[in-house]
Amino acid sequence: MTANKDRFKLNRSRKNLRRDVGRAIADFNMIEDGDLVMVCLSGGKDSYTLLDILQNLQQHAPIDFRLHAVNLDQKQPGFPEDVLPNYLSSLDVEYTILEQDTYSIVTDKVPEGKTFCGLCSRLRRGILYNFAESIGANKIALGHHRDDIVETLFLNMFYGGSLKAMPPKLLSDDKRNVVIRPLAYCKEAEIEKYSAMMDFPIIPCNLCGSQDNLQRQAIKSMLTQWDKQHPGRVESIFRAISNVSPSQLADTALFDFTNLRNGQSGKSDKSGKLNYVELV
Repeated sequence: MTANKDRFKLNRSRKNLRRDVGRAIADFNMIEDGDLVMVCLSGGKDSYTLLDILQNLQQHAPIDFRLHAVNLDQKQPGFPEDVLPNYLSSLDVEYTILEQDTYSIVTDKVPEGKTFCGLCSRLRRGILYNFAESIGANKIALGHHRDDIVETLFLNMFYGGSLKAMPPKLLSDDKRNVVIRPLAYCKEAEIEKYSAMMDFPIIPCNLCGSQDNLQRQAIKSMLTQWDKQHPGRVESIFRAISNVSPSQLADTALFDFTNLRNGQSGKSDKSGKLNYVELV
């Protein structure tokens, strides 16, 4: 009875994740017929779940696409080098382990007491983008989920003075790579539950000596408290990201406030207010 109950919970969680991933892929046209998708693995719950769900969808999707899993071993002290190769070898998936000592570069360049994350992510991104091009991958899949996107929105508002988050799909600055986030609609709580039931061989994310109480952790704590006090608030914030009314903000590059005049005709934006067309 217990085994059947556990199997039911696992199947239900997988179904929930597949539904959300499938919806994100369809909404943003993330994966097309003939794509080679490079799936970036860190050894954390999110990237394990990403690869697992994409493999599951690959078996049932009406299109053909290939997956290539990639992990970047950045040579952090204590990094268990055998975990990911052993796990990936047990799967029916092409994979590559890249070895680049970015840890030494980051610890040498970043002043004591400052977070490594910014420089580390830039170095990692460059290495992965170059490798994707070398294998002919036209999509790069990252494991960011809905909660990551909402956290990034508040990070940029509170600390950067800008209204932006993580897009589910983007073109890299050098125009060489399309980055996709198939977990964009997935809740972190669902991913945590699924990862635990799947018993993925999680590699801890504190090997590089990342400091506690960073800005992202403060934002995460704030959102967690909000969600406890007001269930559904995080979902509402996420929906707002895809329901933007430029005429109700204050960015003159997005809306032509300068040329607004009485008596102009326009068309309604999502808020129901008049969204005046740019004058010529």
